[in-house]
Amino acid sequence: MEKKNIDNNQAEIIEEDAELKSSLDFNKTKTDHIAVFITDVLGSMKFLIACLLLFIVWISWNLYFLPPLKPFDPFPFPILEMLVSLFAIVLSVSVLINQNRQGKIEQIRRQVEFEVNVRAENEVTKILNMLHEMQQHMGINIEDDKELEEMKEPTDVKQIHHVLDEQELKSNVTKDNKLY
Repeated sequence: MEKKNIDNNQAEIIEEDAELKSSLDFNKTKTDHIAVFITDVLGSMKFLIACLLLFIVWISWNLYFLPPLKPFDPFPFPILEMLVSLFAIVLSVSVLINQNRQGKIEQIRRQVEFEVNVRAENEVTKILNMLHEMQQHMGINIEDDKELEEMKEPTDVKQIHHVLDEQELKSNVTKDNKLY
């Protein structure tokens, strides 16, 4: 009976590991790689310096500071203004994409932390049970300890998920009510 229980626990852990690994691999799609690339490029100091140099050259060119070059976008630089506006749109969308990715990463991080804590709780419970059995086997008699008996009970993960889901639902309802 005890052997079957251990095998079932190991099977559940292996299944949970597979789910965890698949959730950590969420950035394997082509669009995720593109989003990471765009964020890395647009968020770099090199890109900022390149933009500043481009603006300096553009403005210098069109203010007749570079005599051999004929101006193509005279003051107040309408073409530059349009390009900067379009670039601002691209930049703001890339920031939103990055925030969404960070939210996904944080959600996975919280899930991993929760799973690690549940596993640690199960290990501690098993250790407490083993210590209690060793005490009984050695003839060490300890008075009834209700707290120890509660700690030896296995953690009900489904109950924890249920409570968390209820709290999230209440939180969402409260947020929705505040919007109106």
